[in-house]
Amino acid sequence: MASLSWERLLDPPMISDTPLWSPSTTLETLRERAKIIGQVRRFFESRGVLEVETPLLAPAIAPEPHMEPISCGNFFLRSSPETPMKRLLAAGSGPVFQICRAFRSGESGPRHNPEFTILEWYRPGWSLGQLMGEVVDLVREITQAPSPMTFTYREAFLRFAGIDPFQASEAELAAHITSLHPPSELDRDGMLDLLLLERVEPGFAQLEAPVLLTDYPPSQAAMAEVDPGPPPVARRFELYLYGIELANGYQELTDPWEQEQRLEQANAERVRNGLAPLPLDRLFLDALNAGLPLSAGVALGLDRLVMVALGKQHIEEVIPFPWDRT
Repeated sequence: MASLSWERLLDPPMISDTPLWSPSTTLETLRERAKIIGQVRRFFESRGVLEVETPLLAPAIAPEPHMEPISCGNFFLRSSPETPMKRLLAAGSGPVFQICRAFRSGESGPRHNPEFTILEWYRPGWSLGQLMGEVVDLVREITQAPSPMTFTYREAFLRFAGIDPFQASEAELAAHITSLHPPSELDRDGMLDLLLLERVEPGFAQLEAPVLLTDYPPSQAAMAEVDPGPPPVARRFELYLYGIELANGYQELTDPWEQEQRLEQANAERVRNGLAPLPLDRLFLDALNAGLPLSAGVALGLDRLVMVALGKQHIEEVIPFPWDRT
């Protein structure tokens, strides 16, 4: 397995042209990728986590304000296996993991492909801290990375963007991003996301250790619980390695009423953004009403993990047939 080199990952080049019929990566890389996936499976098998499969097609999907799913007839290609996996938890499955394909429209670039491989797992009865430890164990086993550094969302913004994301006014945030984007087009979370992308993540890229980013603003909780504080923060984390976001985890929200309200709010924001609302996954909400155990869960981009482990610069180097070459 190639040794890690964070310098090679800072400015990914475009892949050189090859005939469209041929794979964008080498057969040797595909063999190494297969070894890594086997290693991931053994990691969970050794810890008693059950591998599961859930449907690729879904009649409903958890809406997100800025993510557009891919339609397939009267169904959607899943953007994540999250909701059916939580239905398994509610049915008493115990700890589960899944390696599967997921789809998100319009996502293409050095670290994105509309069709990608996701690793997702859930630990009933675990705290977010326990799950963060397991994520780090897995990533370090695959990549031989050093021990991680931890930053709260506030600490990271103060250090790398020079602003307090909780205390700054929208006018102050807008002043910080005027050179990056017309601020009038973005709401508060949009401005924070831009600063994260353009200021904070490049700071992480200069560190030679994995970074755990914790304690997000409550408005970015998605399906995570909110710690009332003070100050209130989302019980959510992301793991970065050399500036690349690898994983996004939650202390899972179990309140069915609160979850439905958040999904409705996401649909309302979609409409404000000019996107169509999406049907809610009622079977998922029924499972929450039946009783979702206290759990911590995480999604990890497996293609990106392979990229980092093999020292590759572009996602096309670790998947054979990316969409933008067809």
